[in-house]
Amino acid sequence: MPPLPLQASGTLFGRMETMMIPTLERIRYELSKWFSWLGGVALLSLTGIACANMLMRPLGAPITGAYELVGFFGALVVALPLGYAQITRSHISVDILATRYSKKTNRIMNAISSFSCMIFFILVAWQSAIYATTIWKRGETSETLRIIYYPFVYVVALCCLLLALVLLVDFLKSVALIKKGDK
Repeated sequence: MPPLPLQASGTLFGRMETMMIPTLERIRYELSKWFSWLGGVALLSLTGIACANMLMRPLGAPITGAYELVGFFGALVVALPLGYAQITRSHISVDILATRYSKKTNRIMNAISSFSCMIFFILVAWQSAIYATTIWKRGETSETLRIIYYPFVYVVALCCLLLALVLLVDFLKSVALIKKGDK
């Protein structure tokens, strides 16, 4: 994914644009790509467990803890590709009003939206990490298989932080486009 071409400027933000944004863009893209790939592996695992359980059930030998495993892998399937889905704009977006705004207004709205969502996902990551730490300290495990599940919650928190990084880059790019349009 080629980085957004930016022009150098004598201002601090101009230097930040030319050096930091492309670097952050490469980092977010590579991390998101790997996380998305791991999400695919989790999806294959989830599907394999669900299918094997479905086939074994009529034979009287269902997989013990299949529902727990499907739940854990389901959380990974949803969380791991969040950053990549944001980069590729795979999420659903409603732009009924945005089509009526000017380019500059759309850029400002995109900046506000990216910043707001970034703050939201930082808070989600923070609270998820607190929850994971709490269940770790309590020694909680799943009911059937007795699997420690705080690592899954930590992974969800990490994925929310990655999404926040993606949104930060989107915000910086929007601000750069707004400033570029003012010239």
